Order: sequence, then structure tokens, then C-alpha cells
Amino acid sequence: MTLFRHPCKALRQAILIPILCGLMQFADAASVTRPEQLIDATRDFLEQEVANYLQRSQIQARHEIEVNRLDPRLRLASCDLPLQAKLESPMQPVGRTTVRVSCTGAAPWSVFVPSQVHLFREVVVARRPLARDKIIDEADVTLAERDVSSLNQGYFTAFDQVLGNKVSRSALPDQVLPPTYISAAEIIRKGDQVVISAKNSTINVRMPGEALTDGALGTQIRIKNQRSGRTIKARVIGPGQVEVAM
Repeated sequence: MTLFRHPCKALRQAILIPILCGLMQFADAASVTRPEQLIDATRDFLEQEVANYLQRSQIQARHEIEVNRLDPRLRLASCDLPLQAKLESPMQPVGRTTVRVSCTGAAPWSVFVPSQVHLFREVVVARRPLARDKIIDEADVTLAERDVSSLNQGYFTAFDQVLGNKVSRSALPDQVLPPTYISAAEIIRKGDQVVISAKNSTINVRMPGEALTDGALGTQIRIKNQRSGRTIKARVIGPGQVEVAM
């Protein structure tokens, strides 16, 4: 026996089934926190953290925030409160960071979102090849924008931080000059004639001397007192000038 299926009923089923499936998918999406929501919460949080960091540090820089992709299969309960974000590491929002995004509602949870904050500043770089012990002048350096979040050895942002100093390691053109590449230049050389100052609150004595070692500003060097013939230690306070404490 052949069953007769009413065409109107079949049409209603054909229309209702996709609608029901769509409603079920919508309900499922509404009951979970999507990865996109976690990424948006992380990005919004880091934007504010970076703005606060730059303001506190009084740094002029531009930045870019990169949030790692999350597993699209991630399923977290829908949060009945606004998502909370906290910087897990490091202490400053620069470089590789981890943000803890949490729900503190009826069904609490936390998830860690890896991110990276790129901070771009103008830093001092070599304009041309620099040999070891070269005294740096204006023609040797320039400013160029770099991502300082990746400059683990440090950097300089102004010419006066390096001019007049010497290169302790050779550098290539366009290379960032970190502090480990720069040292104070000697302003007194072995054999130089110097003036020794010995003073306290009431007495100021000056006498001639001879440098027995090289010395940069602020360093202590060996000096021969030409009047007494004694060897003393004195601090370099300027070209041809040293000082001893009394």
C-alpha cells in the first residue's frame, strides 16, 4: 500500500527544519563565549595599558598590538558579567605578553591569551662602519625607527648620549648602538701633565702632576705628584684636571 504525503505538510517541514537548526545554532552560540570576544577583550585591555604606560613614562612612540589566534573549538560558558582582563606577564605591556581574561559571573572561568606589543621609537644607529675605539661624532650616527620591544640589550634615543664617547665594539651601518657598545672616552692620557686639586670646605690646594694611566671623566687614575714624587689616586674631573679628597 502506498502512503500519500500531503504536499503542504512536506513543504512546511522543508521550511521548518532549517529554521529550527538555525535557532539551535543561535542558542548554542549565545550560551558560549566565542574566541573573538576573548581577542577583542585582550586588544581593548592592551590598548589602554599601552596608553597608560606611555603617559607614565613620558615616551613618544607608536605601537602595534598583535593578539595570537585562539583555537576556534574553544568553548567557554557565556559570561553574565563584563569580561575582566589582567596583565599576567611581564610587568610592562611591551614585547611578548600574556593577558588573563576572566569571567567572574555565575559560571567563572579564566583563559590566558598570548599577545605581543610592538613599540616603535627613534633610536641611535650607526650611519657608517664604526671601528673599535672610534670616538663618536655627529657624522657617525643617525636616528632610525626600530621596534624597541625586541632590543634586549637596550638603546639610546638622543645623540648627546653617545657623542664624544667611544665605540667599545665595532658596528655596521644601520646597526642599533646599545649601551654595551659605548664607553666613556679617555680625556686624560698616560704621560699627560695635569693639575691636582685637593680641597675641603676650608682649603683648596693645587699642584702639578703626571698621569700614569689613561682616564675617562669620573674615573680614578694613578697620578704622580711632581712636587713630592708620591703616587696617588685621583678622580678625573675634566681635561687635564684631577681631584683628590682631603
